[in-house]
Amino acid sequence: MPRPPRPTGAPAPKRPGETLVGLVADTHGLVRRECLSALRGVDVILHAGDVGGAHVLEELARVAPVRAVSGNVDALTSGLPATLELEVGGLTVHVSHGHELGVPRPTGLVQRYGADIIVYGHTHRALVEWVGRQLVVNPGAAGPARFHLVPSVAWLRIAGGEADVELRALV
Repeated sequence: MPRPPRPTGAPAPKRPGETLVGLVADTHGLVRRECLSALRGVDVILHAGDVGGAHVLEELARVAPVRAVSGNVDALTSGLPATLELEVGGLTVHVSHGHELGVPRPTGLVQRYGADIIVYGHTHRALVEWVGRQLVVNPGAAGPARFHLVPSVAWLRIAGGEADVELRALV
């Protein structure tokens, strides 16, 4: 069962050989101070779309290198790819906004993408769910508060071919 988002704070110290990945989605043009604070200390930030402008990626890049995909509200001219496939700490990671599935659900994402870890956004609802051996993560929305949801991000820790996720509320 996923843990509810916790208040922001510095990540626990990294262990040797561990990669700490900040997961962000649905900023919609807003970069909260709490978001930047919550991501301090990560090795890389993955943004799962609905960025809302280059200024968002520029601000996030002051914390760590950023890789981002486009979402349904990002202009087609944003230059962002629709998906990313990368390897982190021996695990494959797929990043997309999720809108390509209409209403993304973990089982549908797993059926479509074969990565060890699938990161998506679109729903604004934070979610961490294992589907078989695949980890599916929606960090929630880090931008404007909508749908009576608390803005959030996630920390993805990868070490020794194992992954763990912690949701962080931006309050």
